[in-house]
Amino acid sequence: MPQATVTAALVVIGNEILSGRTRDVNVAYLARQLTAMGINLAEVRMVRDEERAIIAAVNTLRAAHDYVFTTGGIGPTHDDITCEAVARAFNLPYRVNPEAKRILEAFYEGTGRELNEARMRMAHTPEGASLIDNPVSGAPGFRVENVHVLAGIPAVMRGMFESVAPTLEGGRTVKSREVAVLLGEGDVAARLEALQERYPALEIGSYPFVRDGAFGTTLVLRGTDEDEIARAAGELCAALRDLGGEPELPPAPPAPIG
Repeated sequence: MPQATVTAALVVIGNEILSGRTRDVNVAYLARQLTAMGINLAEVRMVRDEERAIIAAVNTLRAAHDYVFTTGGIGPTHDDITCEAVARAFNLPYRVNPEAKRILEAFYEGTGRELNEARMRMAHTPEGASLIDNPVSGAPGFRVENVHVLAGIPAVMRGMFESVAPTLEGGRTVKSREVAVLLGEGDVAARLEALQERYPALEIGSYPFVRDGAFGTTLVLRGTDEDEIARAAGELCAALRDLGGEPELPPAPPAPIG
């Protein structure tokens, strides 16, 4: 039987993310993929390309969660310091990984591009790390214990995650049901609080919206017991009608990529 709760955390690394120059899309992708696998993405931290910040985030999160993922900072330039920072977080030597070197040599052979000193930075890993295949651009990611180091470029990160996904073990899959209603959050708050008290095992959230000038609320029920979700949703719809609203089912979200 799957473990009841499996959690993960993500460290998004990069000055360009925190400056607003680059818009992060990796969080949403990983959250959807992990949720579908029964892994709850419980925490996300964004840090600069700064060794102490990366080490602190990795060490804190790897002690608190089953899995940790990092994105960004594993390229060939001077500000790509994630790999070395992770090595220091584990107190491991940081050196050329022979397998990673062979992968890069094979990738660059015949391309007309030199496997120069800068690109050889991408062959370095903490000693003993397991490589994560990169089917997009060759340079591998790696894993040390429960920490998975991935690229920041979305297409490359997705390729790496698809490579590592079969090795991850999830818990009970979280299901969800959404109900939208043209009532404000303040109108439904008391009924929602009472419903949460009756169903403590469920996660019940409210998300306001405006449609054609009218205020509305999307209510989301999440949990691992589909029957319990169905019962709670039935009670919720009855309460919304009692308040003068008409519950509606929003459009289905897009299916997970990958």
